[in-house]
Amino acid sequence: MSASPHAGPAGSCDVAVLGAGPAGAAAAIEASALGLRVALLDEQPIAGGQVYRAVPGIAPVRADRDRAEGDRLRSTVADANIERHFCHRVWHVERVDDEWRVHALGPEGPRTVHAAALIVATGAQERHVPFAGWERPGVIGLAAATVLIKAQRILPGRNVVVAGVGPLLLVVAKAIIEGGGRVAAIVDANARGDWFAHARDLVSRPDLVARGIGWIRTMRSHGVPMLHGHILRTVDGDTRSLRAVAAPIGRDGHPHAEVASTELLCDAVCCGFGLMPATDVTRLAGAAHAFDPARGGWHVIVDADQRCDLPGLYAAGDGAGVTGAAAAPLQGRIAASAVARDLGRMDANARGARGKKRGSVRAARFGTAMTQLASVGDGAIASIPADVIVCQCERLSRRVLDGAIDDGCATINDLKSATRCGMGPCGGRLCEDTAARLIAIRTGRTRTDIGQATGRPPLRPVDLDALAGTFDYDALPMPVPSPL
Repeated sequence: MSASPHAGPAGSCDVAVLGAGPAGAAAAIEASALGLRVALLDEQPIAGGQVYRAVPGIAPVRADRDRAEGDRLRSTVADANIERHFCHRVWHVERVDDEWRVHALGPEGPRTVHAAALIVATGAQERHVPFAGWERPGVIGLAAATVLIKAQRILPGRNVVVAGVGPLLLVVAKAIIEGGGRVAAIVDANARGDWFAHARDLVSRPDLVARGIGWIRTMRSHGVPMLHGHILRTVDGDTRSLRAVAAPIGRDGHPHAEVASTELLCDAVCCGFGLMPATDVTRLAGAAHAFDPARGGWHVIVDADQRCDLPGLYAAGDGAGVTGAAAAPLQGRIAASAVARDLGRMDANARGARGKKRGSVRAARFGTAMTQLASVGDGAIASIPADVIVCQCERLSRRVLDGAIDDGCATINDLKSATRCGMGPCGGRLCEDTAARLIAIRTGRTRTDIGQATGRPPLRPVDLDALAGTFDYDALPMPVPSPL
């Protein structure tokens, strides 16, 4: 059910905000406070995004800091003068004349929001590294596991291997334990020393460091094995009895062939290898992007006021570079202030902007360190076996992709045209990063040269019959046949 208090067809507004996570919600609240007409769109039934995801109308089982912060955010959004369109899937954005048009599909059918400005706050998406068996039932992403636990109150399994890289490993493992499950092991591609290498940036947020130390203590108190410097190689079996094999990583970044692997018995595997900016909307809009591993990979380019290089387009949060939940609200507020100034609703010399920017830079320092820790080297990609599926939607193995690359595919668009890689329902979210890294490994080209896939609508799968609505075929205007 839509949470919008405004019934009827959508009209026009000063600014449309895509995404009701920390960045988008803060942007909408700030814009409303500055007197702008605001429309906030999100696919979920309530605000909060992935960080503050919750079950609508249901209190948490135990006290939780994220839930409390999320509830405060939702309360502020509800009290603000914001036109809210929850449960709306945005499938297309376009610039027509001097306005942005946001096309969405909601519970009441299609809706188009017309806006003078557009703030894109669609967050990040999970990075995956394929391994033998990653497409099996019982193997899911870390982000999917958090959705199950937070929004559905369902554990991914009763005895779970949590694998990949980055702090989300501990977040998911702790949630599984608190939900009554068991963590068979944490398989972390980072060595212990990798965390100490970023100590200077990590201590910028001692509260979050202390929180992480508490998570580690929880793992130790429950006897959870932690395999540092290891990566999953295979998962086989069925959902009732899976066998995961973790191999140590050598100095060259490849799984170590000379050191014994570790076998782990479980009924589910949750895996993820960090976050990447979600750039599908800004790519579709035609904004400029850049590749920077320290910011999660490809991200939309913004200036100090979160402006993109297109008129009336702004981006805030992890889509402009993965810098974490602490920096996201500040970036959202900066973007909203920039919209107000650009629309002539606020003095260009108004006080407060500099403070927001300084705060954003400080907050981003910790988040950027986390992003760099949540990544693996090319050795993990180079060691993917030839028969492992890389593109799950189109069932394309590494062997198929390597063959196309050797035949001349030098960009993501080349590979997409030749093999259909990235053309399935996920839109390349699962496979594009791995496919691009395979091109880089085999050709020596840079990620900038390899590029991204061209943005195309629909941004998400949508039902054509829902978009078309109801109509009478007999009433359709039929052109007169051309003369023979």
